Amino acid sequence: MWVLGRGRTITLPGLSHPVPGHVHQTVKHPLCVKHPPSVKYARGFLSELIRKHEAVHTEPLDELYEALAEVLTAEEPTQCHRSYLLPSGDSVTLSESTAIVSHGTTGLVTWNAALYLAEWALENPAAFTHRTVLELGSGVGLTGLAICKTCRPRAYIFSDCHSRVLEQLQGNVLLNGLSLEPSVTAPAQHPAFKTPDTENPRVMVARLDWDVVTAPQLAAFWPDIVIAADVLYCPETILSLVGVLQKLSACQKDQQAPDAYVAFTIRNPETCQLFTTELGRAGILWEELPRHDQKLFPYEEHSEMAILKLTL
Repeated sequence: MWVLGRGRTITLPGLSHPVPGHVHQTVKHPLCVKHPPSVKYARGFLSELIRKHEAVHTEPLDELYEALAEVLTAEEPTQCHRSYLLPSGDSVTLSESTAIVSHGTTGLVTWNAALYLAEWALENPAAFTHRTVLELGSGVGLTGLAICKTCRPRAYIFSDCHSRVLEQLQGNVLLNGLSLEPSVTAPAQHPAFKTPDTENPRVMVARLDWDVVTAPQLAAFWPDIVIAADVLYCPETILSLVGVLQKLSACQKDQQAPDAYVAFTIRNPETCQLFTTELGRAGILWEELPRHDQKLFPYEEHSEMAILKLTL
């Protein structure tokens, strides 16, 4: 599997001896031509591909050098694309910011735990099949789009609170060929969420402020499963997240409590400890899932990540 995008990781197409066809499998692939990746990433990718070619071939490969010449003079835009090929043969393409922090938020780029959670979902599709999924803090939408394309959920609710992130998220949903349901106060009352399962899930992008959303508003989504990735980055956010989980737990009087999964990169053990401590205070049981076997997406090898399954 290969990917071209904004990140630092370069994953080549799987062969130790580059051949001319690799140019058309990567930077000249129709997906990358239509949705260009970051200029910086493309430069690094082509430089590494040339290095590997020169290590095993004596003759220069003109089209590799021509492709590199094109990006050497190109200017880096503020937006780029990252494209992922899924095991199903389908793909996910995301429009992202080329900066880690943009418009006052870090939610306009894909973070490692979103990739890690997407891998787990692709290995465990039954957890999502024919179910309604509520994602908290969706960012640009990688995890949800992978689930929508491979796990056959009944409905999927992406959510975030930053207006620029929501705008980007809506664009990425449409970019990947999914239709958006109109935003409504009570999705469960919308006819679209009561129709039989179809090939594509019903998809909504919702503004969700964890500090002000109420239990009835959350109950209106009727989620069977709740997920979140890379949202444990400061104490204030952790307290807000646990508050939302408590409100979701309070919904069980009228309906079964949803399953919940939270994925995160362990950057600061104290932050992770705060999360589990607050879960305990809220009476929410948790267990860490075993690491999954197959690595499908490129992220730093040394990154330590985890997924907690919560009992609401």
